[in-house]
Amino acid sequence: MVVLAASICTKSGKPVISRQFRDMPKSRIESLLTSFPKLIPAGSQHTSVETSDVRYVYQPLEDLYILIITNKASNILQDIDTLHLFARVTSDMCRSADEKEIHRNAFELLGAFDEIVSLGYREQVNLMQIRSVLEMESHEEKIQEIIARNKEAEAKEELKRRAKQLEMQRREQSRRTQGGSSNMGGISGYSSVPRFEVSEPVRAPASPAVSSVPAKAPAFKGSGMKLGKKGKQSDLIDALGTEIATPNTSIPNTPVRAVSPERPRFQSNVEQESVHVTVREQLSLTLNQAGGLKSLSLKGDLNLLISDPSLNKIKLALLDLADDYGSDLQFKYHPNLFKGSEAEKGGLESEIRLKDGGRAWPVGQPLGVLRWKLAGKDESFVPVSINCWPTPTGDGTTEVNIEYELESDRLTLHDLTISIPLPDGFPKVGSHTGSYSVDPSTNALVWSIPLVSSDSNKSGSMEFTIDGEDATAFFPVSVDFTAEGSLVGVGIDGVTTADGSEPVTFSQEVTCTTDEYTIV
Repeated sequence: MVVLAASICTKSGKPVISRQFRDMPKSRIESLLTSFPKLIPAGSQHTSVETSDVRYVYQPLEDLYILIITNKASNILQDIDTLHLFARVTSDMCRSADEKEIHRNAFELLGAFDEIVSLGYREQVNLMQIRSVLEMESHEEKIQEIIARNKEAEAKEELKRRAKQLEMQRREQSRRTQGGSSNMGGISGYSSVPRFEVSEPVRAPASPAVSSVPAKAPAFKGSGMKLGKKGKQSDLIDALGTEIATPNTSIPNTPVRAVSPERPRFQSNVEQESVHVTVREQLSLTLNQAGGLKSLSLKGDLNLLISDPSLNKIKLALLDLADDYGSDLQFKYHPNLFKGSEAEKGGLESEIRLKDGGRAWPVGQPLGVLRWKLAGKDESFVPVSINCWPTPTGDGTTEVNIEYELESDRLTLHDLTISIPLPDGFPKVGSHTGSYSVDPSTNALVWSIPLVSSDSNKSGSMEFTIDGEDATAFFPVSVDFTAEGSLVGVGIDGVTTADGSEPVTFSQEVTCTTDEYTIV
């Protein structure tokens, strides 16, 4: 069968959307669609009409027609089956079959049409596979959007924190100003202003007028004071207010929360050859704090970049998958690739090559040739297991033990961070692997391990104690890392010329990153 075009038009033949799969001028398709309604015999139950050149296979779609235009030698049974798939895709993507709704979803519909027919020939796909393909967005774009959202949220939190800090300073200055004016009488200035670097409160033993002054309070001028006309009761209240406010701004012997700079992402140092393969996976995973996997979704893609025009006719040998994931793992191939029996079942072929041996790969631009998706609830898919165990001690504090263990030897994790939410207060950290810090914007303890592999820091633990007895306050725990390697084991075993006569030098970069990795 050869499908020339797939269209949706009105009862009068006005095109709503149309996708041509063979070279055809716009005037030609408009002429074919305009003449189509005139060819339908009145009261006919048939779903196809013919002219001397083409065949129309059509189906009513409420007040519209959905139709495909084929050559007359095409198989009518296959054409009807293809038309039904076009109709199901349209009904699935549009809430109603009217012109406005079709126009609103035109881009998605045309993309789905391209998945059904390629260069005029029907692809062996069904509705579920088309849905799966359309859901696979660009991982790089999604990562950039997440980074941008995180930066925006951090900036907002930082602005709120600074605004709150300035407000506290203004209030403290107001209290100090009132207290100083009532107790110092006609003194026009105060020379003993504390230095900005002082980290502990300055205490004067005798006079209540020179009580503890906050370490970070800004200096004030005597000319802005009102000369004392307050009574003794007002003096006492102002002095006590200054004493009470002082401990909140400088707490001795406690760690200082500082805004840490954004943690740099691991960058691979692979030197690119003329044939370069990039494998990227993105993982979304949710674990239960009591044990067990709640949900897992892994999306991956393989991109090929050829920079040497003399190597534009090659084929790639794929590594065998070490584990059997069954129907939980599905692969999708570029329409121009050869698809064997495994590809037809959604499995992984042994090699990647063009189905047309006379064609060449594009040069100088990366091409996505393979995509895959893993979804399931098998705990063996989890790359890193996390166990967080808060235990109230009965004396108003909670002791928290948290540990991790690398479950997948195929991965080497870089910059592993585990963020544990904290109740109010500062943690007292005991033994721990790696390093830690307190993030003030999220009020979380951030545990960092720079490298985790089967040979280094495969497992680790941390213990800390903090005020409070609510064990649920330490969840959800968030995990983030960048890993070298593929979670499912996708990779290139070798590259040869298209006829297999000569090996070709190649390079490959294989990474797996986290989109969302939480323990709830």
